[in-house]
Amino acid sequence: MQEAKQSDRRLGMNPPPVVSPEEWAAAHQQMLVKEKAFTRARDALAAERRRMPWMAVEKAYAFEGPQGRADLLDLFAGRRQLIVCRAFFEPGVTGWPDHACRGCSLGADQVAHLGHLNARDTTLVYASRASQPDIARLKARMGWEMPWYTITDDFDADFGVDEWHGNNVFVRDGDRVFRTYFINNRGDEAMGSTWSYLDATPLGRQETWEDSPKGYPQSAPYQWWRWHDDYAAEATASD
Repeated sequence: MQEAKQSDRRLGMNPPPVVSPEEWAAAHQQMLVKEKAFTRARDALAAERRRMPWMAVEKAYAFEGPQGRADLLDLFAGRRQLIVCRAFFEPGVTGWPDHACRGCSLGADQVAHLGHLNARDTTLVYASRASQPDIARLKARMGWEMPWYTITDDFDADFGVDEWHGNNVFVRDGDRVFRTYFINNRGDEAMGSTWSYLDATPLGRQETWEDSPKGYPQSAPYQWWRWHDDYAAEATASD
């Protein structure tokens, strides 16, 4: 204990008081009131996102992927919603050619298993200006498995990510594509979990407790949740 106190002094720290279990529990209960308010505010913000106007994407965009040339509609992989994370991996970026930028790499390390997003009709892809061989090499080195495309035109400039990173959210109605939301800067810090991605989409988590416009797809919470290796088994069984 004495050693810890000396260490605190060396670091210039001024830690909070040490209290009894009863006092700690009381302080925690006070904090929980604010935590619950924060959760409700976050849910309300997500509900507002689901009511944001949509912007039609009229311009054709071209990407290169592992299977060759692709357009924006291809990136959906047949699903209704798409999140495109623009990561900085190209000549001139710190770490090139061995690494993408540190911040984008930290974000990529946080990406949850994509099976849960896919089960909610949502696709997440990464996009950069690096070539496909460079991207494949980086993914193998870092153990990343998300689909990752090469930007070949003005997509990054048109969607606010030509000089920084960010997540653009799209939805499709048949072959028509619409931009619905955009998260960048400090907002990117929260991205990575299944819930943070779904909360950014126009359909949300698609659970019955959510405040969503009438007619939006919803099902009971918990019931659609699976072990991530079960989703593929279910899809095979229903084919």
